[in-house]
Amino acid sequence: MRIGLVAAPWIPIPPAGYGGIERVVDSLARGFLAAGHEVLLAAASDSTCPAPLVPGMRPSEPAEMGFSLSELSHVIRAYEGLGDVDIIHDHTLAGPLVARRRSPAPVVTTIHGPLIPASADLYRAIAADTAIIGISRDQASRVPDVPITRVIHHGMDVLAVPVGSGTGGYVCFVGRMCPDKGVLEAIRIARQAGIPLRLAAKMREPQELEYFHSVIEPLLGSNEVFLGELGDTDKYRLMGEAMAFLNPIQWSEPFGLVMIEALSTGTPVVGTPIGSAPEIVDHGKTGYLAPTDQLHTLLPLAAALDRSHCRDRAAKLFSTERMVGNHLDLYAKLVEKSQAAGVPDDPRVDQNQLRGAVIRAPGPDPISIRRP
Repeated sequence: MRIGLVAAPWIPIPPAGYGGIERVVDSLARGFLAAGHEVLLAAASDSTCPAPLVPGMRPSEPAEMGFSLSELSHVIRAYEGLGDVDIIHDHTLAGPLVARRRSPAPVVTTIHGPLIPASADLYRAIAADTAIIGISRDQASRVPDVPITRVIHHGMDVLAVPVGSGTGGYVCFVGRMCPDKGVLEAIRIARQAGIPLRLAAKMREPQELEYFHSVIEPLLGSNEVFLGELGDTDKYRLMGEAMAFLNPIQWSEPFGLVMIEALSTGTPVVGTPIGSAPEIVDHGKTGYLAPTDQLHTLLPLAAALDRSHCRDRAAKLFSTERMVGNHLDLYAKLVEKSQAAGVPDDPRVDQNQLRGAVIRAPGPDPISIRRP
């Protein structure tokens, strides 16, 4: 197939640091190329992904992140440059609306964020002629009348991540510097457990800086080491030497890519059973999930879990190959339906079937969903 990928304009593909969505787009592009497909990537012009880039795109615009004019201008250029592709996978919010006027190819989009009322309105509007991918069962269940074509968990190149020994004598936290990610809770949990904590966090935006300086920085003591934002090499070393990865999220996160990164290094995850966490962490085997006030009792137990099992589960269920295969299967069906009908087919599925289903990735071990 000839596959067009559209990424947001604000961060290059792949990102140099923090950027979960951009990592997923990069993994998809590389995976499609490796599988023998043609890929055309509409992304910031300073992207270094090996897929050919749509010409005429602007360099990344981190200062414009979240602004609609920046995104709209970007996706208009993207659709003008995608040309004669068989299918377009758009990872922006505005793109699928622009696609209605600009692309004869079937379009699929991924909901990367939470399904809140405003975003639900958007996805209801585009659902008639755009296939919608959810990234977790929990996310898809939040607004039942938004038609989700398929749930596909994120994946990553697990085999490229070095396995750590877990002998560093500390637990670690990696995420954004904001209340939702549970930075404050991580500090309290590690102190209650009497285990040193190392913190790495993205801290670029004004609200992130304000939260750090007003709430977190005054609390830091001898039990905590704050490392700032880390690149992949340092991040995986931090995770791999930790006895556990602490993930006390305080919101229904659609998908926690950082959890599969930790599992890839062999490190168990200890966190709250919120959002997608029960779909990623196998309680008692690859980590522990419990309410925030119980997590300090579980950190020592995590150190005794089988690290090889953590790594194996990540490789089996959250690999790039599995994610790429799931996407290619969906693309092929959408292209076939579009060609048979002469127009893009209605991608909607029965939500009753979705909510009661078990997500099955290729292989014998389906992911059974445990509700919090």
